[in-house]
Amino acid sequence: MSIHPAYFTTRFRVEPLPPSWPASFVIVTAYATTGEQWSEEENERADAILRRRLGELGVWIERITGFDPATGHAEPGWAVEIDLATGVSLGREYRQDAIFHVEGDRLAVVSCAEQGVASVGSFRERVLPAATQALASDTQRLDFS
Repeated sequence: MSIHPAYFTTRFRVEPLPPSWPASFVIVTAYATTGEQWSEEENERADAILRRRLGELGVWIERITGFDPATGHAEPGWAVEIDLATGVSLGREYRQDAIFHVEGDRLAVVSCAEQGVASVGSFRERVLPAATQALASDTQRLDFS
């Protein structure tokens, strides 16, 4: 299984932090696949279509932005309370290499092509409020219901 190394250093921004998180959810995006360049209009159009689709499911959904702390590259996505199989299917549909899966505090990256799973570590330690530029260790406690 080949997963781009950027997935293992990704951090997340959320503003405002939700009061609680589901016990299990996926993080999916419709922005350009790793290594590809799309126009801002293409990215925004794909994101809007994905958002409408997720909204139709009637489940918990939260805007979340994955970013690389070393380069500053950031990519908006959605934390959504759907099962892993549905998340992988959406990832494939929106031409993604991988999605993230959160189970309790365990963060994993899941390949959309090969369905391989690799543990990344603690989700809580990787989440920052959007306005915060502090290290992940300085984040407020997250409540997973």
